[in-house]
Order: sequence, then structure tokens, then C-alpha cells
Amino acid sequence: MDFTNDITTIVAALTTPQPGVGENLWTIAIGAGIALMALVGGIIFLIRRVFRSTREAQEAPILATTPGTENPSAFMTASMQGVIQKLREQEKELERLHKLERERAELTERLSEEVTRNMPAGLLVVNATGIISSANPAAEQTLVIRGLGFRRYSEALGEKSELTKLVGQCLTTGRIFRREEVTHMPPIGEPRHLGVTISPIRKGEGKITGAICLLSDLTQLAALQQQVQLKDNLAALGELSAGIAHEFKNALATISGYAQMIQAEAAVGEVADCAGKILEQTHSITHVVTEFLKYARPLEISNEDVQLGSTIERVVAEVTEANPRVRLRHEGQFGCVAGDEGLLRQALLNLARNAAEACAESPNGGRVILRGELDGAESGVSQRITIFDNGPGIAPGALRKLFRPFFTTKANGTGLGLAVVQKIVVQHGGQVQAHNRPEGGAAFIITLPASRGAAEAVESK
Repeated sequence: MDFTNDITTIVAALTTPQPGVGENLWTIAIGAGIALMALVGGIIFLIRRVFRSTREAQEAPILATTPGTENPSAFMTASMQGVIQKLREQEKELERLHKLERERAELTERLSEEVTRNMPAGLLVVNATGIISSANPAAEQTLVIRGLGFRRYSEALGEKSELTKLVGQCLTTGRIFRREEVTHMPPIGEPRHLGVTISPIRKGEGKITGAICLLSDLTQLAALQQQVQLKDNLAALGELSAGIAHEFKNALATISGYAQMIQAEAAVGEVADCAGKILEQTHSITHVVTEFLKYARPLEISNEDVQLGSTIERVVAEVTEANPRVRLRHEGQFGCVAGDEGLLRQALLNLARNAAEACAESPNGGRVILRGELDGAESGVSQRITIFDNGPGIAPGALRKLFRPFFTTKANGTGLGLAVVQKIVVQHGGQVQAHNRPEGGAAFIITLPASRGAAEAVESK
């Protein structure tokens, strides 16, 4: 039914006069009816507008494709929805790229950590404040220091360490140190020779933000170089001095012969006393020349299997007999080495005798121990013999000069005993070292390569 016809019908019915009703009351009723109809019409008009807006909103995707649409609000709504959809797609793409970048960074960090941890050279990274921000296991092993990370480098390495000085100069001046050789004294153990490369860390061309230190342990290489140098020196010394010492010894024999003749002709008196002093001095010089020839003359080493167990027992018996106040004993494992039994026994006897003499006056009684150990190494098995005592130890100034020819701390020493020991050991392909023990006394360590055909090691007690 049409809305206009409905309203006309209602108005006609209301405007028709009704019998029996007053004129004023009828006029009021007519006005109220008109107002009610106007209100109902407005409500119906609003409901139609709402239905129309809903239908237009449902047709918005179709209208959005038509730039000339007659509904601007629907066009704007569709445009905003398109923009929001594109933004969401871009956000997802950014999240994907960020995830890939994060995974790539984590992979690079893990790879860097693995390379740093497994590299054979030691690596230290020190920041601008002097704190060690990174240290790999090789650095801790080379420096013999655990827990280097997040410590001040001067405190960890030592205030007076050469390595500390180089790192400090690099942080201060930015100087680069390439292939420097320094001596590092660890908290425990022997001094170590290190190869060091230090370079500053900069932000572009700006200020220094830290330093990178690469470390290489050159201790074994330095020892090998020292042995090679020693062999060369021994060879040159032997060729040069053997002939001179032989002629000198012949001259001493002649002097000694004439002194004996003079002493025989003048049994008493001043002449006899002078002849006796000449003989005494010639005997002393002859002994020095003989020892020097042992050191300078090239050794003829036989290549036989030497059972060190029996050799050590003979050494202990001889030294005990000469020094009854000192208690000597041997312990550990003594295997078989290739070499000359007589020369090895001479070297061990010399070291054991020196140890017994050093601790003979010890208040608690002298004690000397010869300990044997078999060490496994990449190149095979090596025999280590340690001879230590409870004496006063070695003076710090004399520790580096012990094996020099003619250097001695004894009143009547020739200074060739330890030099001969070193020569014998080096000629057998080994090395000898000396150091003071923390609990007191000195220790001499001989390391010899074990024989390839060595029998099973014997436990000595």
C-alpha cells in the first residue's frame, strides 16, 4: 500500500464531522491525529534510509572499482580497506625479512664462536677500558691462566709482564706489533716464550675502541733452536779447542816432569817446596784441561739399548757410598733408551752427586730422589728423569748460567760438570732443565727419547 494514500484516507476520516461531539473537542482530536501521522511518517522515512545505507554498504566492493561512483563515503571506505590490506602484506614481508636476517646473524655469530674456540692460536680481545672482553681456550692454555674473560689485562697478565706493556702501548698509541717475541711468566710453571701480534680496533678512522692480541707458544721451538745452536757451538768449539787443549796438556806434562826432577834432587828446602807447588798447580790445570776435552771433543755415542733401571741403581749406590749422611732413593718408571750406557751413567752420576752435596748440610737431613716417568707424545714415548733434593736451591742469578762452561758456584769447581751433562743429553737427542721447587730445593729434569724397541717399563721402588 502506498504511503501517501494511507495518510489521505486517515486525514479524510478524521476531518469528517461526527454527530454528538462538541466542535472544540473535535478540533483538538484532528490536530493530535495530524501530529501522530507526521511522527509515523518520519519514522518510516528513517527506516527506509537505514535500509538503503545497508544495501549500499553491501554493494561497496563493486562501487569501489568505479571511480565515478555516486557514494563518496563507500568509495573512501573501500580505498582505506585496500590500503590497510597492502600495509598488512608489507608488514608480513618485513617480519619474514627480519626473521631471515636474525637467523643469518645468529649463524654468523655461532660460526665466529666456533672458529675462535677451535683456532690453534690464542686470541685476546681487550676493550678501551682495559677489560678482556673475549679469550679463547688456546689463549688460556698458552698463558696458563684460567678465567681470563672480563678481567683487567694488567691484573691477569701481570703488571710487569712484557705482554702487558705491549697491549698498553697499543691501546694508548694505536701502534701495531707484528711477530714480537716476549717471555711470559705464568703463575704456575716455567717461563714461556710467546710470539705476539697486537693490533688496535678502531671505528672507521676514529678513536681506538680496543685491541686484538694473537698469541703463539714458541717455548718448544725456542728449546729446539737452543739445542741446535748448542750443537753447532759444541762442534765449532770441539774443532777449535781440541788441538789447543792437547798441546796445552803436553806442555803441562813437560812442566810436571821437570818439577818432579827438581823435587827429587832437592828433597828438602825452599826449592823442594816450590817444586811441590808447581806439581800441585800442574795437576789442577791438567784436571781442568781433561774435563774441558771431555766437553769440547766430539762424543762417540754407541747406539745400544740402555736399561735405565739398572743404571739408576748403580748411580744411587755410588752416591750413597760417597755421601752416607744423605738418603737417596729412586721411584717411578724407568724404561729403555737408545744410547751409550757409560755416558748416560756419567751424566746421572754428576747430577745426583751435585744434589747430594747441595743438601748434605740440610737441618732435617739430606734427601735426594730420582724419579722416572714415561710420557706419551705425538712423536712417541719419552723418558723423563727428575732428580730433586731438599737443599737451599739455586740462586736466581745463577739459574740461567748453570750450563755455561766454566761457570760454577763451588769453591773448587771447574764449571764444566753441568756443561758436560748437557752435552751428553743433547747428543742423545734429549734436553736437560733446572728449576727451584716451590717446597724448597732444586730439581733437574732430563728428557730422553725412548728406544723404539724398548721393553715394558719396570716399576722401581
